[in-house]
Amino acid sequence: MTTLSKYFSKLFLILGFVCAVSFETASAQPGGRLVILRAANFGWKIALHVKIDGRSIANVVQGRTFDHILAPGHHVVTVSVVPNAYFVDPSSVGLDARPGQLYSFMAIWAGSNRVVLQPTALTPQQLAQARR
Repeated sequence: MTTLSKYFSKLFLILGFVCAVSFETASAQPGGRLVILRAANFGWKIALHVKIDGRSIANVVQGRTFDHILAPGHHVVTVSVVPNAYFVDPSSVGLDARPGQLYSFMAIWAGSNRVVLQPTALTPQQLAQARR
């Protein structure tokens, strides 16, 4: 092997290592975590319908919690009820997701025809206990 080919072999090896480390670092930084709990008096024959940026993501039934990773950036979270027999108005909240941040909300009734997301100050440990 010539000196030039040894040089390029080492260069490509180093570049490959640097790329692998940078991909690993990027994947280790997920977006923010969105958690939505249902209030105790939310109801048992209805589900909380969750949309993120206009896309339907989940229906959260009694006894369940919504837990989702958000890509970094601005998002609009919209909630409504299903079935919507009483024409309950949806409500939305905007948030700017940052890597490693926790965004927790409680879905509650505001009057008799509107569901809203109320921010909570729960820690990850408290959320884990609330889900039991």
